Amino acid sequence: MSEKFFNANFPKSADGRVSHIGIKRGEIANRIITVGDLDRAKLFLKLLDSDTAIFQRQSHRGFLTITGKYKGVPVSIVGIGMGLSMMDFFVREARAIIDGTMIIIRVGTCGTIGKSNPGDVIISEGSFAVTRNYDYPIFENKMIMQDYEIKTKERPYNMSKVFYGDEEICNLVITFFFAKKKKNSYYSFLTNNVISYSLKIRKQLINSGIPNSQVIQGLNATCDSFYSSQGRHDENFEDYNKGLIESIRTKYPEETESLEMETFMLYYLAKCSTDAPYRSQHKVRFNSRNSIRAAATMIGIFNRKTNETIDPDKLNYLERTVGEAVLKVLLEIGLDEEHIGDDCVWNLKVKSQN
Repeated sequence: MSEKFFNANFPKSADGRVSHIGIKRGEIANRIITVGDLDRAKLFLKLLDSDTAIFQRQSHRGFLTITGKYKGVPVSIVGIGMGLSMMDFFVREARAIIDGTMIIIRVGTCGTIGKSNPGDVIISEGSFAVTRNYDYPIFENKMIMQDYEIKTKERPYNMSKVFYGDEEICNLVITFFFAKKKKNSYYSFLTNNVISYSLKIRKQLINSGIPNSQVIQGLNATCDSFYSSQGRHDENFEDYNKGLIESIRTKYPEETESLEMETFMLYYLAKCSTDAPYRSQHKVRFNSRNSIRAAATMIGIFNRKTNETIDPDKLNYLERTVGEAVLKVLLEIGLDEEHIGDDCVWNLKVKSQN
């Protein structure tokens, strides 16, 4: 750490840079795509307008922020790495330096455990957490473990409830897709902005040339490990995860499509977000108390049931196609309030070469 930070509760530098993502007010826009892979962030950079200066900054913690305009609208692309804590750093610190509504759409990759396959694009209408139960003992043999589970009802992994996001924008776009589908109890209660955004994303993906059959909607399981809590077997560790994927599918049958490591935290924090960023502007909000709205889409790269993997060329094509579709979706969503200021990096023009 090369500069001094102030306020141990929420550290910022003297010029207002937040501690981990390393940016300050005016360097990140209200509309954001977040990715785990920094190379994917650099790929999406190529889709931004060329007549506006592109801001780039990579923090000492590895977060990459790219801000510019897409079709004249300020947008940011933020590469965060992997995991729940990285998503937590990003969302909280970005929220602290942006006025008004934040719209965050995650574009990631995942393992598939439902009807989807590598090469399919999965829109996560909701997400739940799968975490290691750190109070679960390490046993000397299987019989002791089974006896313990019978007596205590404890299991080596915990699964949370599902978080879908805000419930205020339930009918924005729901009719143009779901009116054509047979309704059932699962879809009837998915009335929230995540669905509205996922429908917009689905429409854009299909318009971008991805077949309808390869755009899958369902639940996401966000895991606290790439290995243990995603059911991968490793003889070097006692993970007690045999049958874990089946247990996930049993808890949310016919719904769970993807395994990854970030989406639940994004949806959870969106639901936890308050209207504090609006109070300073003396505005009255009409939609909800939440100041963050979120959605997530991901490309299936591993089929955890068959061990099939995606072809690298197909992944490269899908990354660009999905990225462009999501940028278009960001333009369709209105903001209650927007961060403004002459010092915002998206107001800078490209310097003339003459």
